[in-house]
Amino acid sequence: MPTSTPHILFIMADQMAAPLLPLHDSRSPIRMPHLARLAAEGVQFDSAYCNSPLCAPSRFALVSGQLPSKIGAYDNAAEFPADVPTYAHYLRRLGYRTALSGKMHFCGPDQLHGYEERLTSDIYPADYGWAVNWDAPDVRPSWYHNMSSVLQAGTCVRTNQLDFDEEVVFRAEQYLYDHVRNTPDKPFCLTVSMTHPHDPYTIPEKYWNLYREEDIPMPRVDIPQDAQDPHAQRLLKVIDLWGKPMPEEAIRCARRAYFGACSYIDHNIGRLLQTLQDCGLAKDTIVVFSGDHGDMLGERGLWYKMHWFEGAARVPMVVHAPGRFAPRRVASSVSTIDLLPTFVALAGGSLDGGLPLDGRSLLPHLQGSGGHDEVIGEYMAEGTNAPLVMIRRGRFKFIYSPKDPSLLFDLQADPDELHNLAQAPEHRALVASLLEEVGRRWDMPALHAQVLASQRRRRFVYDALTQGTLKSWDHQPMVDASQQYMRNHIDLDDLERRARFPRP
Repeated sequence: MPTSTPHILFIMADQMAAPLLPLHDSRSPIRMPHLARLAAEGVQFDSAYCNSPLCAPSRFALVSGQLPSKIGAYDNAAEFPADVPTYAHYLRRLGYRTALSGKMHFCGPDQLHGYEERLTSDIYPADYGWAVNWDAPDVRPSWYHNMSSVLQAGTCVRTNQLDFDEEVVFRAEQYLYDHVRNTPDKPFCLTVSMTHPHDPYTIPEKYWNLYREEDIPMPRVDIPQDAQDPHAQRLLKVIDLWGKPMPEEAIRCARRAYFGACSYIDHNIGRLLQTLQDCGLAKDTIVVFSGDHGDMLGERGLWYKMHWFEGAARVPMVVHAPGRFAPRRVASSVSTIDLLPTFVALAGGSLDGGLPLDGRSLLPHLQGSGGHDEVIGEYMAEGTNAPLVMIRRGRFKFIYSPKDPSLLFDLQADPDELHNLAQAPEHRALVASLLEEVGRRWDMPALHAQVLASQRRRRFVYDALTQGTLKSWDHQPMVDASQQYMRNHIDLDDLERRARFPRP
């Protein structure tokens, strides 16, 4: 039987679109056998969402259990305040060792946010350089995605992202080895956050060749640019695709490389699971797999994320603890802000009622005793000129921005989100109720003013800090080489005995 205080291994993928995965689409050619095994033996959430379809805001919400507007997580250059409690803070107070290997896109001088250790640096910068500018909404930011990721899709031998993820997984494996050798009696929460399958869409031939060109499905839905909703049209301009055709071969290659990158993530999941097994940790470790947001990958003519359509907003989510929870699939809509209260519940702790929290524990879902069916989302970054919010409840998804027409989709009848029901007479009462709820949940003029003020402050500060001597906020992992390998101040026999597992 598992121990009463479990270890937690939280594995994250970046920009992995749940609707494309074989977990959710039996027609999908993507090969992910390790994740499939976790899902078959665990609890699989079929309608899990991020709370903001962009890296930093989504991750800040995930680790804090709070919506982006509550913590100033407006865009990819928003500072995450050091006084916002995270699941790492909660678990440390419960006696857990907490470590992060990989990406979390923290911006600002605090690069730990409750983690006792960060085993790697981040792949993305920690400064304010990527702040959005609502003062010039029609000016495309030169630093943001363009279509080169798609047009240059194909195979590679090495990339920046491969360098990063190889280090992330290696450091995570070493952490597990060090745990069983040095601190076997303490529970740990290890977060392993990889950057694939995030673009650029390129992957080594080993993974590219898992798929044949004729096996790559093309996007199901193609909507002309002038027929897109206003936010989608702004996104097409942000990614420099407005008024430009995208060659079919480039789309197919990008999707093939993306599928290969999903298989690469699965290979790394397998490595981590094998390390748990080798270290005798498998039965006492709860494995959670999820992501920060999805990728449209050409659906509706859109790429990357930044919208509330299913491809960009839905994420995979699996909780594997067969000794604790019977395998099942959960149809209710949940989100990644629910992970903080879930981790605390799994660790046997309780939440601090005096601290703000928007997430709700998934424990009832894990136990098969019901649970909530609601997701609240906010997006205030690239492509917006005002806050863009989302309510997902039951079969409906409602998308609202003060400057755009509302969108209402019945995802049960219309999973491809082709029919906007916001003006349908039979849904007039539902739309009125949702608009009233938006008014209760958000003070839109005040939120708009807060975002604009934050953008202006950060652009000013960033410009100032680029002058003179650079003082980087990027995390610098420290290694004490005097305590590594063979050293004359450490008895050789004792060193070899302590480093060997299992010990002789």
